[in-house]
Amino acid sequence: MAGTKKISPYKDSKKGKKGKGGSGSKKAEITVTINEQEATKIVQHSKVITVHELARQTGVKVSAANVFLKESLKKGIIKRVGGFSGHYIYQPISS
Repeated sequence: MAGTKKISPYKDSKKGKKGKGGSGSKKAEITVTINEQEATKIVQHSKVITVHELARQTGVKVSAANVFLKESLKKGIIKRVGGFSGHYIYQPISS
């Protein structure tokens, strides 16, 4: 009782797809360097700020925002007021 093999309708839809690097959806472009003047302005005008919030507002990677905040902490521009395990909350020091 052998019959004909059923072909999946989904198999044909894979033929038209392009491989990696095709004209698929574009990802958001994220820069690596941070504009220090812009970031300082954002920090100074915020009550508190996190690494993720600074990265979102400046359009940079979280690692670049984290480096900026750590340098600002060393310079005395901001202070750490809360958070835990790398997810810290920073506050600008008012002059």
